[in-house]
Amino acid sequence: MNARKQRRRTGMQTSPWIIMGSTAILLMVVLVLAIQNTHRERRYMSELLRAKGAALIRAVEAGTRTGMMGMRWGGRQIQRLLEETARLPDVIYMAVVNPEGLIVAHSDPSQIGAQWQREHSLPSPGPDQTEHGELVTLDSQRRVFEVQRHFRPMHPGGKRAFGQMKMMMQHHGLQPESADDWFVPLNPQPLLIVAGLDITPFEDAVKSDIRTTIVLSAVMLLLGLGGFVSLFWMNSYRTARQSLQDTSAFADEVVSHLPVGLIATDRSGRISFFNDAAEKITGLRRSTVENRHPRLFLPKKLCGLEQQLDQGFTISEQEMECTFSENRSVPVSVSAARITNSAGDMIGQVIILRDLAEIRRLQAEIRRQEKLAAIGGLAAGVAHEIRNPLSSIKALASFFGGRFADDRDALEAARVMGQEVDRLNRSVTELLEFARPTDLKRQAVDISALVSRSLQLIQQDAANQSVDVSFAAEDPLHPAWVDPDRLAQCLLNLYLNAIQAMENGGRLTVRINSDGDDGVIIRVSDTGRGISPDQISQVFDPYFTTKNKGTGLGLAVVYKIIEAHDGRVTVESTPEKGTTFSLRVPSHRSGVAEEA
Repeated sequence: MNARKQRRRTGMQTSPWIIMGSTAILLMVVLVLAIQNTHRERRYMSELLRAKGAALIRAVEAGTRTGMMGMRWGGRQIQRLLEETARLPDVIYMAVVNPEGLIVAHSDPSQIGAQWQREHSLPSPGPDQTEHGELVTLDSQRRVFEVQRHFRPMHPGGKRAFGQMKMMMQHHGLQPESADDWFVPLNPQPLLIVAGLDITPFEDAVKSDIRTTIVLSAVMLLLGLGGFVSLFWMNSYRTARQSLQDTSAFADEVVSHLPVGLIATDRSGRISFFNDAAEKITGLRRSTVENRHPRLFLPKKLCGLEQQLDQGFTISEQEMECTFSENRSVPVSVSAARITNSAGDMIGQVIILRDLAEIRRLQAEIRRQEKLAAIGGLAAGVAHEIRNPLSSIKALASFFGGRFADDRDALEAARVMGQEVDRLNRSVTELLEFARPTDLKRQAVDISALVSRSLQLIQQDAANQSVDVSFAAEDPLHPAWVDPDRLAQCLLNLYLNAIQAMENGGRLTVRINSDGDDGVIIRVSDTGRGISPDQISQVFDPYFTTKNKGTGLGLAVVYKIIEAHDGRVTVESTPEKGTTFSLRVPSHRSGVAEEA
């Protein structure tokens, strides 16, 4: 669940293409704003220069008008006025052009008389005449802003006053009139006055704005590229981290559920990992041993492996008996190794424990089977060889018993001889039964009914021994897939053994439980003298018995019959408290499925 949530969170992270798109949009906005700002700057520049040029032209006109009122001004004075005006900052030139396109006055005297190179038109004079401005390129490739307008040295209404004053002055001989002067105040020809202004400061400002825009755009591109790379790295990091987390989670799940115990220590030698199988094998809790030194909990045999590991040895499948807690000795197979990093430095140790109890049980089972098979083969041959002499001996015992009917001692001897022959015959019969291959006739059996009938057969024996019998069955139970006669034989053997073990009375308890859908478990318990721990592993061996008159084949036959049913027999016993035999047989469902 956590892995899925983490994947959903990773999928919701910002895509690098989103930041790239946002950067591109922001860059376009910056460029558009820069272009608009450039156009606005140029418009402001045109308006400002046109206003500046208009002011200069009006100043020249005002100066001309003032000089004319003093009756001392003509073309020469206007020429000087233009020259002085051109000395102002950012003023490149001032010029007056006649209708034929000739320069009649110029701040640069060398240009007087030259042809004006640019087209011009002289608007009709009027009070609403405005200045016209435009950018032009000179022959030197220099760009200037020209402001031009009709030259108005006097107001139209002042011509009459100017004429009267001029006639008065001429009458008194104060001002001679120059015949070659281009400027005729009373009858002025339509002239064009031009002011050429330097646009370098404005172009520098525009270039600065452009440079600023370029720098800002470059910064935006770098930010976008940085964001893209950062997000790409971040997504790569998240992907790698998610992959690492998934791998770590997968490894943790796999290692935690391994069927072998895994104990790992860190660099300081403390336990850092303790999986479920290790808990089951050792009987220790993970919360108890984590972050603590192994020698505080593990047996000395396991902790003694540290010296071998420190010396660089690797332990592989070393078998030993370890006591992890009181009365809990477990056979284990131990493998251990050092954990080193890529630099060869030790970062911990790992110990792998494999529980050998089941393997030992299977090995003992195999040895028992081999022994039973050998005994069975031997018993089959010996039984046939013994039965024939036994028949002859019993016949002779009957013969001598009839011949010496009057001799009480001889008759008693013949009777004892017959009884011993019968006892030997029973032993041979049991031996043949044990050696004969088990031929089962399986069917679906109501196991509760079968156990109830079998208990009825031993009611008298139990009453004679003062043994109480109790029976309990789980409801419902699946039918058992067994041979009812053979299973009843096994139960009777167990009942009789239990009754004989309770010499002073006790309780015989039979319980039936379902083992899921696969089987049925029958438990036969008594409160007798029990079996000592050193004998419990031999109870199913042929001819092993603790009873004075027992043959030692009863439990061996039980084991063989249950094994033929693909079942299992186990025994638990506590001396002086009682014994419990558990028979597990397949249910009808699992048995039919296996045969199919």
